[in-house]
Amino acid sequence: MQYLLMIYHDETLRAEMLEAQNGKIVQECDAFAQSLVKSGHYRTSARLQPTSMATTVREKSGKRIITDGPFAETKEQLAGYLLIECQDLDEAMAIAARFPSMRFGAAVEVRPVMPPSER
Repeated sequence: MQYLLMIYHDETLRAEMLEAQNGKIVQECDAFAQSLVKSGHYRTSARLQPTSMATTVREKSGKRIITDGPFAETKEQLAGYLLIECQDLDEAMAIAARFPSMRFGAAVEVRPVMPPSER
């Protein structure tokens, strides 16, 4: 079964971190992803640009509405994701709990990916 690990963090706090500390987090996250490759769990991942680069597209009354920024004002923003393959939710949660940025306030949402046969 595949699980999407969505990593959320407060962009303001991340921007205030020292360059060296931020670089260390990035290195630890890269090493974490490499450990998932070696264990066979890894499928893909990506870091996202900050929400200031986001554009939201909606439709209302048949008209397209385009808004700069994220769709909602929140304290934490989606920063990136990992797609992993696991036996079950317990294994996926155990992997999510090891994500390095959690020590600095990040949250990891674990969500099962719907198999193609159920779409």
